[in-house]
Amino acid sequence: MPDRTLRVALRQAGPVPLDVAFRCGSGDVLGIFGPSGSGKTTILRCIAGLHTIGDGLIQAGSETWLDTSQRLALPTHRRRVGFVVQEYALFPHLNVLGNVMAALGHRPRAERRGRAHRFLEMVHLTGLGLRYPAALSGGERQRVALARALAREPDVLLLDEPFAAVDRSVRRRLQDQIDELRRTLDIPLLLVTHDFDDVVRLATHLLVLEQGRAAALGSLEEVTSRPDVDVLREVVGLGSSFEADITRVDPHRGLTELAFSGGTLFVAARSLAPGARVRVRIPARDVVLALEQPRGVSLHNVLEAAVAAIHVHPDSDHVTVQLDLGGVLLLAEVTRDAVTRLALAVGMRLYALVKSVSIEVRGSDHARVPAVSA
Repeated sequence: MPDRTLRVALRQAGPVPLDVAFRCGSGDVLGIFGPSGSGKTTILRCIAGLHTIGDGLIQAGSETWLDTSQRLALPTHRRRVGFVVQEYALFPHLNVLGNVMAALGHRPRAERRGRAHRFLEMVHLTGLGLRYPAALSGGERQRVALARALAREPDVLLLDEPFAAVDRSVRRRLQDQIDELRRTLDIPLLLVTHDFDDVVRLATHLLVLEQGRAAALGSLEEVTSRPDVDVLREVVGLGSSFEADITRVDPHRGLTELAFSGGTLFVAARSLAPGARVRVRIPARDVVLALEQPRGVSLHNVLEAAVAAIHVHPDSDHVTVQLDLGGVLLLAEVTRDAVTRLALAVGMRLYALVKSVSIEVRGSDHARVPAVSA
């Protein structure tokens, strides 16, 4: 199978400082997250060939798109990139079918209409080919933009704030459809977003930017379980993310049982079927530590754990404790006083207490959870 890994190394002093290096494998989704002005969109524009950088290397599989040391820079039209932006950027004078066909110039004219219909079918827009962008909802226009990006048959798919212009319910449906697509496309996908919910729902890996540099880079589970990523703590709050399997749904108790390598979790009842795989996020502020197993309390989740690390934030009275639950790392945010009173130390055994209503669950197994059209 051909190597489709995207490899990127970029450096510039300004106007937006950048000094990053990363790779994104085929079928992976790299979420790029950070404050405004940290260089997120500039990275995507460099990959697409829309921004000139003084020092860089970009390789898509076996093909080099940029190598400033060799004075090599392929123009945008020679880079097989699909690029979806928040403003849709559709041609208003073309109907939906025409917008998608405009991206099929690399295909023989006789093939374009049929292939455009197939790409519209992939994004659940069958039957809307003759409508014009002005007659579409925000979610429909974004799916046309996605179909047009896919019509380029890209080696890399870039998504720049793709859900920013739609409401929360449409955002969730678009998330489902993009996750469904990335499982069949088998190409690297880069997602720039200001909403961490998009990262939790879609990303397999995460690059956290701070002033153009990587504050953290790795798998989603690895980065979100680090206690020292201050950008995440300040912007969205720390919280561990990992995958779990739904083992049982009890509508009478209003609870769903999830199994993961660290034990069992109970969450508020969901409309997912047993056997589905979901992604879980547990906010660090909602984890309580206890030296003994509690009795007579309302919460359902009491997890045995070992203290893996203790991180004291220099600008805060908060302390982040990293816990090891059978290989899954969980964060708890407590006060310095709590660390002293409990005499917390690396290696000690204790209990992590988590309220069921505090656990965020996102569906991720579309073999069991079908996508819904926006």
